[in-house]
Amino acid sequence: MNTSPFCDGLSRRSFLRVGAASTLGAQFSLGGLLQAESAVKTATRGDVSFIFVFLRGGLSTIDTFDMKPDAPDTIRGEFKPVRTKVPGIHICDQLPRIGGVMDQFSLIRSFTHQNAGHGHADHYMMTGYHPTAAFNGSLTPNNEHPCMGSVIASKLGARGSIPPYVCLPTLHPSGSSAYLGPNAAPFTIEADPNSPGFQVPDLMPPLSIDAQRLEDRRGLLSKVDRFQCSIEQKANAAARDLGVFSQRAVSLMTSKEAKQAFNLQAEDEKLRDAYGRNTLGQSCLMARRLVESGVRCVTIEHQNWDTHYGQFPTLKDDLLPKLDNAISTLFTDLRQRGMLKKTLVVITGEFGRTPKISKEGGRDHWSRCFTVALGGGGIQGGRVVGQSDKIASDPADSPYGPEDLCATVYSLLGISPHDEMHTPEGRPVMLTNNGRVIKELI
Repeated sequence: MNTSPFCDGLSRRSFLRVGAASTLGAQFSLGGLLQAESAVKTATRGDVSFIFVFLRGGLSTIDTFDMKPDAPDTIRGEFKPVRTKVPGIHICDQLPRIGGVMDQFSLIRSFTHQNAGHGHADHYMMTGYHPTAAFNGSLTPNNEHPCMGSVIASKLGARGSIPPYVCLPTLHPSGSSAYLGPNAAPFTIEADPNSPGFQVPDLMPPLSIDAQRLEDRRGLLSKVDRFQCSIEQKANAAARDLGVFSQRAVSLMTSKEAKQAFNLQAEDEKLRDAYGRNTLGQSCLMARRLVESGVRCVTIEHQNWDTHYGQFPTLKDDLLPKLDNAISTLFTDLRQRGMLKKTLVVITGEFGRTPKISKEGGRDHWSRCFTVALGGGGIQGGRVVGQSDKIASDPADSPYGPEDLCATVYSLLGISPHDEMHTPEGRPVMLTNNGRVIKELI
């Protein structure tokens, strides 16, 4: 795993700097929202899971999913648009395999929000809420609101002994449960699925240790750990939280289903090659295994998409081949297994890149207009929702933002986007901040 910081010096474990609130101010009709939700239920008719592929740093969508070949040299870039499997939809020539599964996913080319800082934008995209605390120069934990995965875990719960929400290969700072607490917190792999001998550290015992021995150890622990039954634990929230995590850990270690789900070595070698022998490819394969085993939401964080310098060779020689193999194989694999209709896949970064190419041969941060790709789980494939202007600077029509993405994801998973969550103090918080279901996708 690469832990190099982004251009603003923040690493994957950093906290964000919380800035002034900024929202799209989107308005919605309750009647229209209910109508869209009804269409979602009709389209899905089942228990949908969610794979969120988060390309941290910001995918250059003007060079991939929304190319501008007629723009000036300083804007259009080095890559060429090519036809996809769907007539009339063109994407980058560096993504030929993704183009071959274009009928299985759709593009929102008019996605927009108003913050081009990594931490702020990350939080906004993963939660549907822009951080609201005023920036005062201090670092604030990036967990003001729960992410989509934690909301899903809280609302829907686990399927058996498998955790409802998993992050891999590591936990993004905005991937937390925030005020929803430990029961909605993600189970984090904290290991690279592409590493030889990959296993989940600390939580997965050697396969030679059977469940009965672990049950015996748990029984012994409950007898000798006086603090477990003490009055302090009942009064101490932190201790209770630790107890929740401990119970989850033991439950996982004694679960045959969990052992099978995390045993990536059980996969066919040819399929592993097709996904790509790299962190992104093997993470996508692991995500498929996890949702197949019952996990409701898997968030994949893939780094180094912050391409300020030498962008085109970096994309061509490193990032795009990995993305092309991983995403195309994921959609093909899900479809062949009969899982695509019940697995929603979203691919996005926290923002896009500037229309104008910099003197350093890269593109800087740009949140005013970029593309989000999504398919499966009730989404109609082969569609383009919205358009950007001539240089992909701003939406030309149908602007959608993080609130709307969250509302659509929740609806597809059977959760009402105008439902409420509650803070520990009992304060109600809407799941989305006036988010609209993107009904053109259904």
